Amino acid sequence: MYYLQTFLENATALTILLAFVGYLATAWSARMLARRKDKLELVNRRLNEFYGPLYVASQAGNIAYRSLLKKQRKTQSFPILDSEMKEWMLWMTTIFMPLNDVREKIIIEKAYLIVEEQMPHCLLDFVTHVVGYKAVLAKWADGDYSERRSTIGWPPEFDVYVERSYKALKAEQTRLLHSVTLRLYRRFIHRRWS
Repeated sequence: MYYLQTFLENATALTILLAFVGYLATAWSARMLARRKDKLELVNRRLNEFYGPLYVASQAGNIAYRSLLKKQRKTQSFPILDSEMKEWMLWMTTIFMPLNDVREKIIIEKAYLIVEEQMPHCLLDFVTHVVGYKAVLAKWADGDYSERRSTIGWPPEFDVYVERSYKALKAEQTRLLHSVTLRLYRRFIHRRWS
């Protein structure tokens, strides 16, 4: 009888211990999944609202710029000759500035999605470059063609930053989407409650 009572007391204690350990494991797992979900949501927002559109617009602008250079049989746009001015104005007003305006708007309105704690200088330099071109285009609209380019040059590190950030976020997104814990959550827990 004594052994049976001791066994039952130990079994009760073990059951309580196992239930508590199970509770802790479930709570820890739920917390980790919530963190991962929050991280994935932030990465998706950064990709969908900031770095993705910035990357696409930058790639399109680079392709268009190389196409113009190829058409003009040049390796760089500077200097813009008088014979090239009409073509340059057409490309600036219909292709380059609309793409610049899209990128400028993204940077200004979605700056809170930037990965870094501080605004990268290349983004500020890009916005300043675009503002300089707005002044040039305003002069063109008034018939003054004395300026052909923005007085603030193109920031060469801008495209590098955008591409590097986009690719890093895509890699992070892939890692978060394909993690073992998240796959298990989707397979077992999410299906039960859906």
